Amino acid sequence: MSTTPEPPTRSDFIREIVATDRAAGKHEGRVVTRFPPEPNGYLHIGHAKSICLNFGIANENSGGICHLRMDDTNPTTEDPEYVQAIQDDVRWLGFDWQDKMFFASDYFERLYDYAVGLIQKGLAYVDSLTADDMRKYRGTLTEPGQASPFRTRSVEENLDLFRRMRAGEFPDGTHVLRAKIDMASPNINLRDPVLYRIRHVAHYRTGTAWCIYPAYDFAHPLSDAMEGITHSICTLEFEDHRPLYDWVVEHCGTAQRPQQIEFARLNVTFTVMSKRKLLDLVERKLVNGWDDPRLPTLKGLRRRGFTPEALRAFCEAIGVAKRDAVVEMQLLEHFVREDLNKRAPRVMAVLRPLRLVIENYPEGQVEQLEAVNNPEDPSAGTRQVPFSRTLYIDQEDFREDPPKQFFRLSPGREVRLRYAYIITCVGVVKDPATGEVTELRCTYDPETKSGGAQAQRKVKATIHWVSAAHAIDAEIRLYESLMLMDPGKIPADQDWTQHLNPHSLERLPTCKVEPSLAAIAPGTRVQFERVGYFCADPDSSPDKLVFNRTVTLKDTWAKIEKAQTPR
Repeated sequence: MSTTPEPPTRSDFIREIVATDRAAGKHEGRVVTRFPPEPNGYLHIGHAKSICLNFGIANENSGGICHLRMDDTNPTTEDPEYVQAIQDDVRWLGFDWQDKMFFASDYFERLYDYAVGLIQKGLAYVDSLTADDMRKYRGTLTEPGQASPFRTRSVEENLDLFRRMRAGEFPDGTHVLRAKIDMASPNINLRDPVLYRIRHVAHYRTGTAWCIYPAYDFAHPLSDAMEGITHSICTLEFEDHRPLYDWVVEHCGTAQRPQQIEFARLNVTFTVMSKRKLLDLVERKLVNGWDDPRLPTLKGLRRRGFTPEALRAFCEAIGVAKRDAVVEMQLLEHFVREDLNKRAPRVMAVLRPLRLVIENYPEGQVEQLEAVNNPEDPSAGTRQVPFSRTLYIDQEDFREDPPKQFFRLSPGREVRLRYAYIITCVGVVKDPATGEVTELRCTYDPETKSGGAQAQRKVKATIHWVSAAHAIDAEIRLYESLMLMDPGKIPADQDWTQHLNPHSLERLPTCKVEPSLAAIAPGTRVQFERVGYFCADPDSSPDKLVFNRTVTLKDTWAKIEKAQTPR
């Protein structure tokens, strides 16, 4: 059973089916679901929806169980690395399968026996057509298929050939085992589908014990039946496979009869949700591995700073539907903001440093100012932040010639420094060669500190800062959407990778952060005040911290400035 706290009561068409079945005593009132990934890649946000659904339904029903099963029937693509990563991701998301972890490869002998049983019943045969001829004989969506000339082989000949296939007598592609169903069926999946193929490839768990491997559409329903799954929940692309699922279970005569139910898969804008395409990105080094924070993999989202609580809330909010739809990435970001707003401590960081000197502040003096760790959580307490004569502020908080509605620092204007004093800009230092502003000269009003006589004096803007003498160097990585266009909208004859966003990652190597972050652990999430939510990256070292931007804060000024920019 899942160990995640029981969620609030919710309803959707799948839960209604489960409730109706349970009330009618179907499956003796049992509820057994499963999450059955193929260990041929890393899990992504789409899998999170399935994980939350399957484990959630088990958790919501007393005595319910959700299995974790590796559907590892394809030795050419599977790897123990993926098996471990899948387990890590499911646990990170907040679920536990207890002792209910299974592998389809554990069932190879039983699956073989089921196949032999179909041959003996005259419901399966060994076909020796080439792959090209098999496609031709299969027919089209508008034309029925044709029977293979090998379809009439005797039971004895089929049994002999199938046993010799297992014994390794034939090279790859020589023969396949096919179900004998209906070559004229309007459902192409029922036109004598392949049940077994010859593959002289070692399996990561069974080694060279097998050289024939079951097809997914054969192994999957039987694995469900052998495990006593009651509700086999899968995505809509398997809807046309359901008649084959039921045919296999019925004609193999299993004791249990699972029910397949399909729901709409999760599609998110401006990212890639295909394992094949994700693998392509990784292998071509277009991203920095499976945990690249630009990817929708759970490893990537975790490294970027997304929380399992936010992902679960997102999956609950989008619900379960019968029709495919595309969800805006902004919705996922909304749930991340909502969650991190409650839990992330606030700190100050300057992404694009601009030196600022307070001329009337005593040289060598350092004050420790009290800063609130999280205004949403009083129990988080406060911290001490050093303040000195020389500071860094962000370049974006200064304009020498400010546009309308820009209320931050500019010559002759005053602003409040967060947790500190009101300052006034009295001078600007520029690089004589480039004209670039390199330093601001300011004065401060000592009476405007908290507790001072002028502490309540109003100014139009408050900006963040760090003390130059105490700041820690950091690299900050800013992430944007992976794609410039939704992959589903890219014409089939175009290379989809040409639509990757060239600005999906911006590295800022000279950032400054407050000293309270000196010992921050990788994976720790914080809010950089006025900037966004960030996560300490494993690339951090004692000499330089590295942070990944999880998500921005809502930026009213950016909208104003964009609206004012001439087009």
